[in-house]
Amino acid sequence: MIWYYKLLNLGAILFCLIFIRYNWYRLKYFLQVFQQLGYKHNEYWQWLKENWDTKVIPSSLATLNVLIFLMLWFDEWVYEHLTITSVSVFFFILSSYWFGSIKVYKADKVKKPLVFTPRVIRLTIPFVLGVALFPGFFSWLSFSGMIPYYQIPLPNYYAGLLSFDLLLLTFGWAFGTILVPFLLFVASFLTRPVERYIQRGFKKQARRKLESMPELKVVAITGSYGKTSTKFMLRDLLKERFNVCSTPGSYNTPMGICKVINNDLEANHQVLILEMGARYEGNIQELCDIAQPDIAVITNVGVAHLETFGSKEVIATEKGTLVDNLLDGGVAVLNADDELVRLMGNNRPDIERIMTGLNEGEIRGSEISYDTSGMQFQVEINGNSETFKTKLLGAHNVQNLLLAIGVAHHFGIRLKTMALAASRIEPVEHRLELKRNGDLIVIDDAFNSNPVGARNAVEILGQFNSGNRIIITPGMIELGDIEYEENRKFGEAIARASLDLVILVGEERAQPILKGIEVANGEMQNVQVVNSLFEANDLVKEHASSGDIILYENDLPDVYNEE
Repeated sequence: MIWYYKLLNLGAILFCLIFIRYNWYRLKYFLQVFQQLGYKHNEYWQWLKENWDTKVIPSSLATLNVLIFLMLWFDEWVYEHLTITSVSVFFFILSSYWFGSIKVYKADKVKKPLVFTPRVIRLTIPFVLGVALFPGFFSWLSFSGMIPYYQIPLPNYYAGLLSFDLLLLTFGWAFGTILVPFLLFVASFLTRPVERYIQRGFKKQARRKLESMPELKVVAITGSYGKTSTKFMLRDLLKERFNVCSTPGSYNTPMGICKVINNDLEANHQVLILEMGARYEGNIQELCDIAQPDIAVITNVGVAHLETFGSKEVIATEKGTLVDNLLDGGVAVLNADDELVRLMGNNRPDIERIMTGLNEGEIRGSEISYDTSGMQFQVEINGNSETFKTKLLGAHNVQNLLLAIGVAHHFGIRLKTMALAASRIEPVEHRLELKRNGDLIVIDDAFNSNPVGARNAVEILGQFNSGNRIIITPGMIELGDIEYEENRKFGEAIARASLDLVILVGEERAQPILKGIEVANGEMQNVQVVNSLFEANDLVKEHASSGDIILYENDLPDVYNEE
């Protein structure tokens, strides 16, 4: 029977290898989640709670741990009534069946894969060590058969037969695997002092560089929505006369801003345009401490990140911090149509306030119209009027452009020059971006949908009449207590637009939207619910034909997929 026990010993090694592979993919998966959630502990913990029984502790892992704890508790009964070989075979087969596959942590298609940035690498080192510590220790204990230091033999170790302690080996891997997502907190706390030290260095370098350029004008843009669009519009207007440096994409965090200042800002730049984002109170002040604004632009106050702020009033106070940081003689360009923004800086006679809007303000936009090439509208400043034609879509983009026009007007750029520059502005990627995909017209509004923008996008889609109108959306997130209600209203807007096909991504996330559709239009026959964007695209291939218009409204990260 020696060959039989050797086979079981090899089985124990295979058991460890199966769990090593399983834990590696599990480790990478939770790293990806943590990265997509911006390394924020609160958001990560919330995600863990929402995915507790599917990703964090799936039923297979929970069952294995329950079994091993029962056997450890009743170990005398186990070894009295069961043979060690039968229990070994049972656990080896069970583990191979449950944990041989890593499909739950390795999707066939990933929209945003894990990127091993320097920060992730620093985080991965203690994370891997922490993940390996518990199962590694119990594996060594199991295979050595001795309690270390005291050299006391383990009671369930069968030297010469089975060269391992089965219960300790299984316990080490089963419970150690459960700990993986939680050890990421430990790794993050351990690396936090290093990250803070590195970030302080980048901030100090950025401040020194700005101090060395006293003639540089810093334009800072914030608001709940439209920051990135307004930033690129302003860049394209100002570059007609000035040498402009601006942050790319959605670089609106302290490290994103520092990276641009330290690496991209040059001595010949005359204007620096910065986008400033905020998820928590104090974020705007932290950014202003890096770059003191000369001109502050506020797009609006909405419900984005309401979950972390608590109320629109708190959001308004946070956004208004940008205006508070203006020095004497500074300029605030404000959305006059937003009542909370309109009040910002009204108690500061030492700054200039420029108000823009569709309904209020000294710089006005009106007569908006759309076609497949974009939109057209009128702009009026101090009695002067000019027609603007642009590839952009949406009344909110007119408002964003009016803010950019307000800043450009302050810099002395003529209205005709701005109109010419506006005709060349390309839509920001994934923000009501009008483009063609073969014979199909696509409106790509996939970036972080918000209630106002989402309803505007649906309204725009409803105005097209060249083919079937199709929307693909998972709804909206990060709206706190009003998330269900806003998604229900979104469903009502979809119903009112009388679209030809509605594809909702995620059965759970679709519920409030379906409720809104039902309330506004009864039961619609043209609504489909799928679990991922990939399934939605496959459905479009089946139904869409030449000339159809497809709106992609919001595209959530992989961590929000429902399986």
